[in-house]
Amino acid sequence: MPLYPFLQVNVFSADPLLGNPLAVVLDAAGLEDARMAAFARWTNLSETTFVLPPTDPRADYRVRIFTTLEELPFAGHPTLGSCHAWLACGGVPQGEEIVQECGIGLVRIRRSNAGLAFLAPPLLRGGPLDAPLRERVLRGLGLPAEAVVDARWADNGTGWLAVRLRDRAAVLAVQPDYAQLEGLKVGVFGPWLASDGTAAQFESRAFIAGDGTPEDPATGSLNAGIARWLLEEEQVPDRYVISQGTVLGRAGRLQVERVGEALWIGGDCVTCIEGAVRL
Repeated sequence: MPLYPFLQVNVFSADPLLGNPLAVVLDAAGLEDARMAAFARWTNLSETTFVLPPTDPRADYRVRIFTTLEELPFAGHPTLGSCHAWLACGGVPQGEEIVQECGIGLVRIRRSNAGLAFLAPPLLRGGPLDAPLRERVLRGLGLPAEAVVDARWADNGTGWLAVRLRDRAAVLAVQPDYAQLEGLKVGVFGPWLASDGTAAQFESRAFIAGDGTPEDPATGSLNAGIARWLLEEEQVPDRYVISQGTVLGRAGRLQVERVGEALWIGGDCVTCIEGAVRL
């Protein structure tokens, strides 16, 4: 069997055990689709990625992103983790920024002292949920209507919808009924209060019913969609921090920064496992 370079990377935390793990297979040209999907199911992580030569000359590399259920056109923590792995294994970008090719097209990634950050794609679907869907989501989250500030689509290629709650405590208290949420990708979020401290300004959680990891520890795509919603309504400053993974014993921290019309989502990446896999 062919041997492929492999890294397992921790994303959105400088502590290697407190972020969101990602399996990255490099130099993956020649691997069949079914083999990629099977390996992603085997790792049982929220995502596994395969780094390939680009088909667009403007890109530095191409990435394919798999959950245990499906292939995704885009996702946040796989974007940053794959870029980290590509750089760690000797990748040299054509320009100052790194350009990733994936299912939604080209994604820009920048490096700074704060880590890596990707340029958030635009929303493919926004706006309020229709009444039947909203009612179904609230049943699945076990929430009464009065507990919800708002519920909207936050879909930038991965199908997220998001529910805003009154505060962090309400977010942490949610106990989802995954049977009610089957087929949906649902995020919940709410603001930190003064009593919560100053490490972050928002808390979020991400639920994917049926996935091998039904609650994602730290989710770039969801929080990018939420950020576009909040920034467009001028409900947040140009820079803020999101905490995620608390209920899972993690401490994910996602940095949001708006620069002009550009929205960047970033955080730390740390290599945890380095070696090779036989596929």
